[in-house]
Amino acid sequence: MGDSTLLNDDQDPLLGMDGCKENPRPRSITLTSEDNKRNLLAFWIFGLCNNFAYVIMLSAAHDILREERGEQNKTHTVNTTSNSTILVCNRIGTGAILLADILPAFLIKLSAPLYIQRLSYNLKITIIIVTTSISFILVATADTIWLSILGVCYASFSSGFGEVTFLSLTSFFNKNVVSTWSSGTGGAGVFGALSYAGLTQIGITPRNAVLMMLIIPVIFAFSYFILLKKPPVLQSIGATLTQHTQFNSNPPRLILSPKEKLLRIVVSEYYINQALFELLYFNGFWLTPFDQYRWLQVDYQIGVFIARSSVNLYHIKKLWIPAFLQFGVLALLQCQVLYHFLPSFWVVLGIVIFEGLQGGLAYVNTFYRLSSEIASEYLEFSMGVTSVADSSGIVIAGLLSIPAHNKLCDMHIHL
Repeated sequence: MGDSTLLNDDQDPLLGMDGCKENPRPRSITLTSEDNKRNLLAFWIFGLCNNFAYVIMLSAAHDILREERGEQNKTHTVNTTSNSTILVCNRIGTGAILLADILPAFLIKLSAPLYIQRLSYNLKITIIIVTTSISFILVATADTIWLSILGVCYASFSSGFGEVTFLSLTSFFNKNVVSTWSSGTGGAGVFGALSYAGLTQIGITPRNAVLMMLIIPVIFAFSYFILLKKPPVLQSIGATLTQHTQFNSNPPRLILSPKEKLLRIVVSEYYINQALFELLYFNGFWLTPFDQYRWLQVDYQIGVFIARSSVNLYHIKKLWIPAFLQFGVLALLQCQVLYHFLPSFWVVLGIVIFEGLQGGLAYVNTFYRLSSEIASEYLEFSMGVTSVADSSGIVIAGLLSIPAHNKLCDMHIHL
């Protein structure tokens, strides 16, 4: 593609059709300061609820596989008091759950421009709430692995449809809702992984822990239909369709450079999480290997939450920096799986929280940059389309992590 379609990291235009600055569409012009505060909170809750089911499914992936397949793991006996045993792992790695958790979202994001503009926001939010509820119920009541995976697919559909919907919705509000949305998605990681790990740690079964998460769709509905103060343009029947129809007939130039960097960092990030996390455990530690996997997920999500909440304090344009650092983390943890040279689980926790920080920085700064640089009349569409980069990276990581995980299992690595 020609250079005319790309922006350097240090450029800061408000892009129009011809690359020139245009006057932005006014945001929240009829809303009071109190209304804007409510909207900031509402978008934080949207981010939390939209990603909560997705995070729960990834946190529960190890348990879903272990419970449905019994203890028929690929290998070996675990000696929890010695470091001399062979690495134990599920033959179907958690990358399989990752693909079930992202492919529907990826397909939704790819196809959304064809139809999503024809749906009102009220209908879209209702679809998100219903599919989120179905996902929790299916996973909690499933008696086969395939029914569990179907529940995961519903969570993926809900998350992908929700991300396109809410990132597009931010274009009608103050741009700071992008930061609170991103912070909420990070909060979903922390509170989702922490709540699941905490509930299972105190003896609640994985199924019951997932079933308890049905409170999330209720909070979702309250936040959109009651808490959010909508500007008049959202009350206009067909407003979304009119804007998108104009947009699709004259698509804008998009910022490709941040999208490409987001994709690269997401590939490294999710390869680590799904190919390596399950294999990073330490025998002889006071947590079992299964518990260590859960708490690595919590630790990672804490890093994501901190980074995604930071953009109003500090934002970066050189997105190649977290991408480069994330690849370094991948190389380090790959070596740890192969050679087991790090001294303790606590060191791994420190590395994993750093991984979460890099992933969170890439996500929030990509969308914050779009909200600042794309002409407002094109922003609704652009925010939704750019989310495809995130899902594309996760799909690639899932496809890579399955054979990589199984190859590591076949190597009979000694701890």
